[in-house]
Amino acid sequence: MPEKVPHIVVIGAGFAGLAACQALCKSPVKISLVDRQNHHVFQPLLYQVATAALSPADIAHPIRSIFRKQDNLQVYLGEAVKVNLPQKQVEFHSGSTSFDYLIIAAGATHSYFGRDDWRTEAPGLKSIDDATEIRKRILLAFEEAEYEGDLESRRAKLTFVIVGGGPTGVELAGALKEIAADTIVDDFRNIDTATARIILVQAGDRLLPSFHEKLSASAQQDLERMGVEVRLNSRVTEVDESGVKIGEEFLPAQNIFWAAGVKASPLGATLGVPVDNSGRVLVAPDFSVPGAPHVFVLGDMAALKDPKTGNPVPGVAPAATQAGQFVGRLLAREVTEATPPPRPTFHYFDKGSMATIGKAKAVAEIRSLRFRGFIAWCFWCFVHVAFLISYRSRVVVILSWIWNYLLSTRGARLITGKNMLSIKQFRETFPREGKQR
Repeated sequence: MPEKVPHIVVIGAGFAGLAACQALCKSPVKISLVDRQNHHVFQPLLYQVATAALSPADIAHPIRSIFRKQDNLQVYLGEAVKVNLPQKQVEFHSGSTSFDYLIIAAGATHSYFGRDDWRTEAPGLKSIDDATEIRKRILLAFEEAEYEGDLESRRAKLTFVIVGGGPTGVELAGALKEIAADTIVDDFRNIDTATARIILVQAGDRLLPSFHEKLSASAQQDLERMGVEVRLNSRVTEVDESGVKIGEEFLPAQNIFWAAGVKASPLGATLGVPVDNSGRVLVAPDFSVPGAPHVFVLGDMAALKDPKTGNPVPGVAPAATQAGQFVGRLLAREVTEATPPPRPTFHYFDKGSMATIGKAKAVAEIRSLRFRGFIAWCFWCFVHVAFLISYRSRVVVILSWIWNYLLSTRGARLITGKNMLSIKQFRETFPREGKQR
């Protein structure tokens, strides 16, 4: 009888899942790659879709197209809801499948710290759908303000609050200020878009807490020079359709965007093994689940400290890619060698951290080297283009950035879906307000 081919189920086509599958491309295995979307998304650039600098197709790529030449892999569209470890089965909304090895890399979602009722009024940024929803809200806010006769309502429509001072919050705040002050300032007749308030709220005592203190201070200075209001040591205590409460202060605001925290996919909790406060599985040094060496948890779902440094492996794209490559190579050895060697321990190679603040403004930390300003921005552009999946995306993104840089424009300002305006007091004609350029 022919020897049974090991079946490896990979859940999630993010950076970790893709890297694991690619590392197994020449192995004698059968891979089932399952994702609830039909595309891989380059998440670090989602904020550029949300702020109309790029279109969704510029940072996403069909999963089937990525693996069209990998004969040992089949792509499935579906969402895993439970893992049955004793029976080695994964359950989906429409059935189940068995596995010999399982790689779970289903990512993370937004954490509202027990206030999930805020989700509707304060969307986060984790998917293409999130990005297009935020883009729609931003653009609709200016459209509504153009015809809003009630002064207080107009001010609320032109107030944007970003909760969370990590890279996503900083990048979103800077991009929003550029849109209001540069991109669309001449497009509207009845409002001065440059007067829009962009408020960045951070619970800690500095922005970008994972960066060096000098870079955090530089990022804050750049944002404040652009006109962004930075509020440190501030906590959001309430969110509703009329605005946000920061501490005891209520701020009327129509647009609130969440970048304050993440929690792991709930799929990890179905394993019945210990998880941390964010729902991440406490994995072994090889990313396997304790007591189940044939099951691995990667990326944002895994809680692992690098034994070499003692620091947690961060939930960033390079770390997820390295983890996927590590597990993929580990399994490639185990399925081909009669007596596999002891499993190695994962060590994260930190290639550095970067965040962009605005046009020609960024901060970058590469080992002991620190950059800011135009040089850091060039590094940021190069690295992000290099990590895009397809050559088409790289070319399109580079050309879009050059065009945007030269003309201060954003070509993806499309309001999609239903776009009913919400106006308290409609004014058909009124004097044009003075522009502050």
